[in-house]
Amino acid sequence: MSSRPSRLTEDEITAGLAGLPGWRREGAVITRTADAADFPAAIRTVVEVAEAAEAMDHHPDIDIRWRTLTFALSTHSEGGLTSLDLQLAARIDELLARHM
Repeated sequence: MSSRPSRLTEDEITAGLAGLPGWRREGAVITRTADAADFPAAIRTVVEVAEAAEAMDHHPDIDIRWRTLTFALSTHSEGGLTSLDLQLAARIDELLARHM
């Protein structure tokens, strides 16, 4: 069984977010909002993010408003941000680049 990720330090969070320009920090959460071309494209993106998240066993909060998607990541079991959040954010960015 893999070990649980530990919370990142402030310096690690700052460094990680420097490589994720679409993301911003809101306390113990990082968020990103993106617009898809249309509603079906937004749903396709969410499905792919769900599959990636499931493979990582790390699940984001996702808000869908017509074609606008907002993703919120935090490792609730650790009470803050971990490397899993940064890894999933990078994966979401890859998927958004394909669909947006």
